[in-house]
Amino acid sequence: MSRLTTVDPAAADTDPKARALLGKVERALGVTPNMMRAMAASPATLNAYLQFSGALSQGLLPAAVQEQIALVSAVANDCGYCLAAHTVLGAKAGVSAEDLAAGRSAQASDPKTEAALVFAREVIATKGFVSDQDLDAVRAAGWSDGEVGEIVAAVALNAFTNYFNSVGQTTLDFPPVAGVSIGH
Repeated sequence: MSRLTTVDPAAADTDPKARALLGKVERALGVTPNMMRAMAASPATLNAYLQFSGALSQGLLPAAVQEQIALVSAVANDCGYCLAAHTVLGAKAGVSAEDLAAGRSAQASDPKTEAALVFAREVIATKGFVSDQDLDAVRAAGWSDGEVGEIVAAVALNAFTNYFNSVGQTTLDFPPVAGVSIGH
């Protein structure tokens, strides 16, 4: 059971700002995940998440790579909710079942994607203090500095959702990842 209040978008007493944001989520996804219902207790929090994720969705990194970075982050930050959510979202973005499983350990069938995942894992492990060699390796794999910036942004966005769900112990509303037991 979630430790943070979740907002019912249909409830009469729902804040109008929260209702509007949750409606936007429902229209975009067809559902309103529990994480966003919990974020809606503070419309500013939900809006910040939606603005940040929306901006990154218009960026340079392919959606599939963003989803694989989310898997790396979920494992590194022990967030079972995000691991389950991004396994579903990654599949919808075209990530193969093999790459969804491999992504948990920063591996991918495509060497360029794997370099991004390894770099993301290093950003997390070093709290951003990556080595020159780490930066050289991701660049050598073909990622531009703009894309490197977006890898860092994706790590930051996922750290936010990982921490949010860990604090809230958000009730899982995605299928759990079989054979993996992390977080709540």
